[in-house]
Amino acid sequence: MDVVCLDLEGVLVPEIWIQFAEKTGIDELKATTRDIPVYDDLMKQRLSLLDTHGLKLDDIQQVIGEMEPVVGAKYFLDELRQEYQVIILSDTFYEFAKPLMRQLDWPTLFCHRLDVSIDNRVTNYRLRMKDHKRESVESLKQLNFKVYAAGDSYNDTTMLKEAHAGFLFRAPENVVTEFPQFSVCSEFDELRTLIDTAAGETKA
Repeated sequence: MDVVCLDLEGVLVPEIWIQFAEKTGIDELKATTRDIPVYDDLMKQRLSLLDTHGLKLDDIQQVIGEMEPVVGAKYFLDELRQEYQVIILSDTFYEFAKPLMRQLDWPTLFCHRLDVSIDNRVTNYRLRMKDHKRESVESLKQLNFKVYAAGDSYNDTTMLKEAHAGFLFRAPENVVTEFPQFSVCSEFDELRTLIDTAAGETKA
């Protein structure tokens, strides 16, 4: 069976850090992998801002608890899972994702973990492995799966390159411009068509 690998934030759910930035009024927290390509630089900036403003894990989790998936995302995912194995490959954290995964009926999620102090401060982050999205796609290919991938940010592009076919979904213009080799779409039905077409071509 074919496998579809999807990014989470910006594809199926809103960007968590942007939602948190809007809630706290800290504009610097709006930066995402759409803006800062090096993930370590981005996370160091985020952790520094949390520390400066005295914000803790439960402050972030409270905002996440009020979030909902992107309109149409659950239907798209439900329909997709009838024909494909689906894995969510995300640079979010398990400490963030649970309320959103519940609303999406618990799809398989590969992501990272946070280091949290006894007083609930986020002190560091632990990658599952470096460039885990690309590594996951490569491993699936070694298991003889055909893999199709979709994402919206710089940190998705290595998995899109590694997949048999990769697609940019609702990506910002800077990412689209820098990676013209990927098909671009903005609606879930368009993405489903691209996946089905690519799957048909690999079977031909």
